[in-house]
Amino acid sequence: MKKGIDYPGVTTVFLCHDGEGNYLLSKRSAQCRDEHGTWDPGAGALEHGLPILENIKKEIEEEYCTEVKEIEHIGFRDVHREHDGKKTHWIALDFKVLIDKDKVKIGEPHKCDEIGWFTLDNFPEPLHSQFPHFLEKYKDRI
Repeated sequence: MKKGIDYPGVTTVFLCHDGEGNYLLSKRSAQCRDEHGTWDPGAGALEHGLPILENIKKEIEEEYCTEVKEIEHIGFRDVHREHDGKKTHWIALDFKVLIDKDKVKIGEPHKCDEIGWFTLDNFPEPLHSQFPHFLEKYKDRI
């Protein structure tokens, strides 16, 4: 059985920031599961037995090679999409995360072509299909 397809999967989505109005996004590589070449904030499936906050820290360390300074839970979303012709259902636990900007670098070059810091009014295109929903839902929290 596959999470997200045979039963709802749980993912932690994190929008990393530097505390000064800059947000970190990564450009998905051709080796990612889907939505190649789109920009997104970062996420990782919740690992069995790993507490949610530890899952976020682990994912950020793996993806961005930096330390987490502060984690703020901002909400959750039901994410219904289609992948390889199959309907998927994920529960996204959404977080805003303050990180150490000076240590950031690409930690998973096979999944990420590029990273960059952006302000809310100048995000790059194209964005991951779910990121505009995230931004709209949390516009007063980020």
